[in-house]
Amino acid sequence: MPLSPDDLAQISALTLAHYQGCAEGFRDATRDHDVSQNIAALLRAIEGEAPRQILDFGCGPGRDLRTFSALGHVAVGLDGCPEFVEMARADSGCEVWRQDFLALDLPAARFDGIFANAVLFHVPLQELPRVLRQLHATLKPGGVLFSSNPHGDNQEGWNGERYASYHDLATWRSLLTDAGFIEIEHYYRPTGLPREQQPWLASVWRRA
Repeated sequence: MPLSPDDLAQISALTLAHYQGCAEGFRDATRDHDVSQNIAALLRAIEGEAPRQILDFGCGPGRDLRTFSALGHVAVGLDGCPEFVEMARADSGCEVWRQDFLALDLPAARFDGIFANAVLFHVPLQELPRVLRQLHATLKPGGVLFSSNPHGDNQEGWNGERYASYHDLATWRSLLTDAGFIEIEHYYRPTGLPREQQPWLASVWRRA
């Protein structure tokens, strides 16, 4: 059954309400997460000279905005949770946009790279092709999208108070290819563990 506009509105509202309600705890719990492997994967794939224009898509409280800025890049955050937006602005000093992932309003060909770390899995499969095309369009020609999501067997639904969609590599490749991206690389995280202990699928894509 297709998701109705009311269904989609509820998915956004309840998922964002979850993060709004636990914003401080989420910030404290994720403050020291090491995503340097993911940041490096994005930056080494971007062609041309620094500084880069980076969109931190689903920036949360702003941890990675600070990192991109410290590396000399121009970082812009985007999140749908009002508390995260305020935290990210205060903590990073960067421009941060408040936008619902299902109602994006992005400038054309603005960014060299998009860092979508642990975020696109909240987009229902029905809406994901449209969202990916919007991300494609806000990249400059040849721009790079990094994505990391918990992978699964192509199932979606409510995980507690959050909506989530879990894809395997083949499905993720098909979705990104159909949206106009070319794969650069993929890997599973955390590194050095058996696959069954690597819940995260990270992938890097270039705008064709």
